[in-house]
Amino acid sequence: MANALPKLLARQPSGTVALFGEVLADRFPDGDLLGGAPFNVARHLKAFGLNPILVTRVGNDELKEMLMARMAEFGMETLGVQIDPEHPTGQVLVHFEEGAHRFEIAPDQAYDHIDAVVAKLVSLSIQPDLVYFGTLAQRNKVSRRALCNLLRCDAPRMLDVNLREPWYNVRILKQSLQRASFVKMNREELEKIARMLDLPGKNCGHFAEEILSRFSIRRLIVTCGASGAWQKSDRGAETRSEGVEPVGIVDTVGAGDGFTAVCILGMLKGWSEQETIERANRFASGICEIRGAIPENMEFYAPHLREWGF
Repeated sequence: MANALPKLLARQPSGTVALFGEVLADRFPDGDLLGGAPFNVARHLKAFGLNPILVTRVGNDELKEMLMARMAEFGMETLGVQIDPEHPTGQVLVHFEEGAHRFEIAPDQAYDHIDAVVAKLVSLSIQPDLVYFGTLAQRNKVSRRALCNLLRCDAPRMLDVNLREPWYNVRILKQSLQRASFVKMNREELEKIARMLDLPGKNCGHFAEEILSRFSIRRLIVTCGASGAWQKSDRGAETRSEGVEPVGIVDTVGAGDGFTAVCILGMLKGWSEQETIERANRFASGICEIRGAIPENMEFYAPHLREWGF
């Protein structure tokens, strides 16, 4: 720890986004791919020219070596990656059933044990412009404490809801919503949250308005798969974007993470809400045309960056 302190306490450049949570291997029938929403979003943000800092924990195993190699390849900073001597790097079995994917998430992984003191040091070091977090990595109290430390910084918070059975409950959900400035979820999650919190209203629009009001959220973004996305703001504005049909669907793994990454970029770049979700939809559609959540090289990003004027 002592040798890491100078690096942790050195100020990072602007455009920094702290991403808290799971890094894991998606275990497909024909091989492993690195995944986890924070890692996927971070990789996209790096390709977009931002400075993502992952705050996570991995095992001292082969998957850790795979992660470090990929992060080095992508030019990503590793100062927030903790090494756990006892617990393995997170793993998820990916099953394909009737054209969709189902996840089998292993319990008690390294990302369940993120150290709170190190998370606080990382927060002091980077002073992020935005903090991204989800619900899965809060299933263990150790990592929940680390998230509390990270969120003490003065920055907007982006909650990416990720309800995976049985790894969530009402308390975690309420605390997450209370901490968030911006929230992104899919339609099924919105309907599930409405039942869990017994929200008043007859449709998703009513549920969204209640969440915005009850938890003082600035913007709620709802994805609807092939049907596009919509969002509501605390100003009462509503924005919608039609779906973009992929040229050819390989799988939908990581499409939501790609959408989230573009939303974060739009927030930090000052894009309009309409422009942001339209661009996010197009990018997510492109992710559906590749295997897994992460493109193999920068060629995938080039047309999007040109469109965005980068």
